[in-house]
Amino acid sequence: MSSAESLLTGNSREIIDAVSSGSISALEVAQASLQRIENLNPRVNAFTDVLADRATRQAAATDKALDKGAQLPLAGLPFAVKNLFDVEGVTTRAGSKINRSNRVARADATLVRKLSAAGATLMGCVHMGEYAYDFTGESAHDGICKNPHDLGRMTGGSSSGSAAACASGMVPLALGSDTNGSIRVPASFCGLFGLKPTYGRLSRHGAYPFVGSLDHVGPLARSADDLAMIFDILQGPDPLDPAQADRAPLETTDLLAKGSDGLRIAVASGYFRQKAEPAALNAVDKVARALGNTVEIDIPEAARARAAAYVITASEGSNLHYTRIRTQPGDFDSETRDRFLAGTMVPSVWVQQAQRFRSWFRKLMQGIFEHIDIILAPATPFPALETGTKTITVDGETMLARPNIGLFTQPISFIGLPAVSVPVWLDGATLPIGVQIIAPAWREDLALRVAHQLEQQKAVSAPIAKPS
Repeated sequence: MSSAESLLTGNSREIIDAVSSGSISALEVAQASLQRIENLNPRVNAFTDVLADRATRQAAATDKALDKGAQLPLAGLPFAVKNLFDVEGVTTRAGSKINRSNRVARADATLVRKLSAAGATLMGCVHMGEYAYDFTGESAHDGICKNPHDLGRMTGGSSSGSAAACASGMVPLALGSDTNGSIRVPASFCGLFGLKPTYGRLSRHGAYPFVGSLDHVGPLARSADDLAMIFDILQGPDPLDPAQADRAPLETTDLLAKGSDGLRIAVASGYFRQKAEPAALNAVDKVARALGNTVEIDIPEAARARAAAYVITASEGSNLHYTRIRTQPGDFDSETRDRFLAGTMVPSVWVQQAQRFRSWFRKLMQGIFEHIDIILAPATPFPALETGTKTITVDGETMLARPNIGLFTQPISFIGLPAVSVPVWLDGATLPIGVQIIAPAWREDLALRVAHQLEQQKAVSAPIAKPS
């Protein structure tokens, strides 16, 4: 393994420090990433667009800027983006067949531009579920994105390629989106740290929409430190995104060392334990033991929150794609199309009631967070399923797999709370499973502090997968 590849599969700060100091060039790191993509992607199917020319140019420009004394906080760090982010010169397919006839993007999405401006090197665009309506990582158009820890297992979705590319060490960092759990589910299945920020925290400009009132964007990485570092770069106002809140950026990286000191931490019971398999329960318990002094707390009506999120998703998502469903039904993945068709038939009174309940549930959670700082809950009910799994049985009820893997993530994104999914490896387990660290709105720093402490205690970790 070359020194560049060794850095690539290690710590992101080591890459940045090595490139910044001149001990290795950004171009060498980019070339190592391209080589690793060439070697692994045929097995994993994470990348849909490898942007070798752009990566080479960008890395060379980083080296020149550093030679002239520039300070670049992400110097030479390779990254990938879910193919719903606009990338100049690339068609934003959003995992679909229909969008492939669209013109190429004329400019990068805001978050892509911010990472590039900080010196990071974009390696390409990655696999995702069609129009982000998927929890499996299985696409009728781009094939199955495979879990690097076990190629016969799902990556989770819809940020499937983001997770697979990062978990396999093709890149240390990837951008994804999370409407109902599409960062946290693949982070859980692929053994990564994933951050879903507060709704409105990060700019969505240049990101293809799914459900405007639920869409979030955020990073996946192999450490809590990386999440904090990237999150700090991604923050900041963007007048091009009307949904972005007017909030001062958090400087989370400097707060990590505080850990869970002084924080009141609770384990979600009721719904979040009743529907979890033993692996999910054991993972939460392992995290709780590592943190100590936790209590149990029931979140009333979590099941109804999940149902309301489902109604809003179906209604808003199908409305966005209504014309395409009418004129090009054969060009959809059949499972996505059928779910959008069902969404067109959701009665408006249901949607109105779901929105009323949403306001009530948000106030309920605000009240809970007056007495609690952090809530722990499973990210998924189980570890990664075998590819091709069509149904799951949860709490004695058999249901379709694709729409229901996000049972535990939907009630959280429903009201826009920030959450970090951390990867837990139980004794003897061959697959990871995620635990959500849920914080009050706008307090991503609290969730990241807890994630960092757990990593320091080795209660959670994200080792590089070795696809075979």
